[in-house]
Amino acid sequence: MKKKVVVLTGAGISAESGIKTFRDSGGLWEEYDIYEVASPSGWAKNMELVLEFYNKRRKQLKEVEPNLAHKALVKLEEKFYVQIITQNVDNLHERAGSKNILHLHGELTKARSTADPNLVYEIGYEEIKKGDVCEKGSQLRPHIVWFGEPVPLITEAAEICATADIFIVIGSSLVVYPAAGLIEYVPEQSPKYIIDPVKPNLSRFYPNIYFIEEKASTGTEKVVKQLLED
Repeated sequence: MKKKVVVLTGAGISAESGIKTFRDSGGLWEEYDIYEVASPSGWAKNMELVLEFYNKRRKQLKEVEPNLAHKALVKLEEKFYVQIITQNVDNLHERAGSKNILHLHGELTKARSTADPNLVYEIGYEEIKKGDVCEKGSQLRPHIVWFGEPVPLITEAAEICATADIFIVIGSSLVVYPAAGLIEYVPEQSPKYIIDPVKPNLSRFYPNIYFIEEKASTGTEKVVKQLLED
C-alpha cells in the first residue's frame, strides 16, 4: 500500500509562476487594499471593484504556467498517494497534472450564487459582470473564501492531515488561520518538511520537522528527489 503524502501549499508556490502574493507587497494585493477586494464588507461597498479585481486575476491566470514546484509534486504520485491542500485559488496544480486537490479558499475559475452557496459554476477565464445571475436570479460572485468568512472545507482538510505519513508545506508563512493550524493534526511520528525562503516562526516545537529555506521550485525538487530515492 502506498504511503500518503499530504502537501499544504501557499502563495509562495504560485509566486514563481508570476502570481503576486499579498504578503510580499506591503499589505496591498496588486495595488488594492485587501479588505476592499476580499471581504464581505468590500463586496457590499463596491461590487464592481471586487468583480474587476477578480476578473483581472482570472485574465492573469490564463497567461501564467505551472512551475517546477507544481511539476515536481506530480512526480511524487509515481510512488506515493499524494493529497494536495492548497490555500491558493489558482488552477496551477491541476494544470501541472496533480490528481487530488482540495481548494481551501475557493477557486478563481468558478463563480457562485450570492443567494445559494451550493450553486457553483465553472466559468474558466471568463469575466463575471454586474447583472450576471444564477438560476435563482441572484448576482454571481467569485467562488472565493474572503476574510471574515468561514472556511467550509477546513474540517475535511484537518481529517486529511491526520492521515498523513509524510507532510510537506510549500510557500506558506503558516500565519493565516485556520490553514496554519493544519500542522497540529499531523501525526507526531510523520516527517514534516517546511519549504520556504523565510523560516516560519511556529508557535511550538513539532517532532520530525525539517526546514528547507529555499524558494518553492528548488526546495520542492530537492524534497521530492529525496523521497523518491528513499
